[in-house]
Amino acid sequence: MLLIVIRTIILYAAIVIVMRVMGKREIGQLQPFELVVALMIADLAAIPMQNTGIPLLSGIIPIIILMAAQVTLSYISMKSEKARMVFCGRPSVLVENGKLVEKELRYLRYNVNDLLEQLRSKDYPNIADVEFAILETNGQLSVIPKSQKRAVQPEDLKLETKYEGMPVTLVMDGKVMKENLKKINLNEGWLRTELNKFGINDFKKVFFASLDTAGKLFFQLKARSGGGAA
Repeated sequence: MLLIVIRTIILYAAIVIVMRVMGKREIGQLQPFELVVALMIADLAAIPMQNTGIPLLSGIIPIIILMAAQVTLSYISMKSEKARMVFCGRPSVLVENGKLVEKELRYLRYNVNDLLEQLRSKDYPNIADVEFAILETNGQLSVIPKSQKRAVQPEDLKLETKYEGMPVTLVMDGKVMKENLKKINLNEGWLRTELNKFGINDFKKVFFASLDTAGKLFFQLKARSGGGAA
């Protein structure tokens, strides 16, 4: 039993490292060849994990080879348009100017009911409201509505808006994010002073704290419902 546990931990660590090297992708964003590699890695890892008679290297070496192949193919497809067409395919237009593209639907064997379901899930129940519906190479459907049907933007109303950047995390689970403070030219002394205004004298009491681009400090204390903004 101990041997199985050790082998499982080793294989788990190897797969985590390999997946990190292969890059950050959600399952729905994987290209076909990337999905194949992920499935093969899972199968290769399961064999030596279940059968202790098989050497660990018999599973780890093929996994490393697959990782190298995937990284190589990704690099080639990034540099070559032709290679990208071969490995990933091309986006397909399923709806154009509010009309179904029958030829493309037949070629992809894409059911009209499935297309309507996808459009409804994106809040476009009427095909006539859609300028373009594009099936991307990863299988996701991108919808571009007609200009009359898209949501109103501040630019349409000629309204000026303020810049909104990403809030910066300052404290997470009682730990001060020193690097983040440094990036915005602040320090722990400033943060301590701001929190003291709310009667908080210990960073360990803070579950989460962030600062937005408008200079407002948000925080939430541990173990109870509470928060604030300055």
